[in-house]
Amino acid sequence: MIVVHHLNNSRSQRVLWLLEELGVEYEVKRYERNRETMLAPPELKSVHPLGKSPVVQEGDKVLAESGAIVEYLADRYANGRLARPHGTPARYDYTYWLHYAEGSAMPPLLLKLFIDRIAGAKMPFFVKPIVRQIHARAMQAFIGPQLKLHLDYLEGVLSRHTWFVDDEFSAADIQMSFPLEAAVSRARLDESRPKLIDYLRRIHARPAYRRALERGGPYAYV
Repeated sequence: MIVVHHLNNSRSQRVLWLLEELGVEYEVKRYERNRETMLAPPELKSVHPLGKSPVVQEGDKVLAESGAIVEYLADRYANGRLARPHGTPARYDYTYWLHYAEGSAMPPLLLKLFIDRIAGAKMPFFVKPIVRQIHARAMQAFIGPQLKLHLDYLEGVLSRHTWFVDDEFSAADIQMSFPLEAAVSRARLDESRPKLIDYLRRIHARPAYRRALERGGPYAYV
């Protein structure tokens, strides 16, 4: 039996969705973020030393990192349906998107999250103007342009074909869902990029996605 250690409002929602698409039986062990720090609870460190989610257990295997988990589960259970065959050009594209989601798309989104939290934190009144100035410069010089660069790139990709690898849904689309969902709130992704918004609507309408929400509980990014 596959056990998913699932943290609310996290990347582990993708793993539940993939398992629903695959039709594989699994168990969910839920964990809740600390409401003040938004960090995972210490109990997750008993599963994996980093104490993060997702973590998947299958027999004596303990798998971490969402991209590695998605690749493993798709290769093991999809029978070629959600993965792309090894040795084909499509496999390269498939692998690229599995890594791009966390390696390239998420870093500027995380920077935006952290710098916004710093700017919004409690501090002496005389410090606030300095922090706001640093925030504005960081957004203007690096974070803002990077967010635009990636969203423009992704909009162009989906202008050429229906899904990220080609015109057939794959596990790479599941991996790409989280940065795009996060971009709605963190990068102001909106109707000005109609292909990306349509993509989000299509994945949110998938029956397996809806079933995963039922299993995982409330998810702020829908």
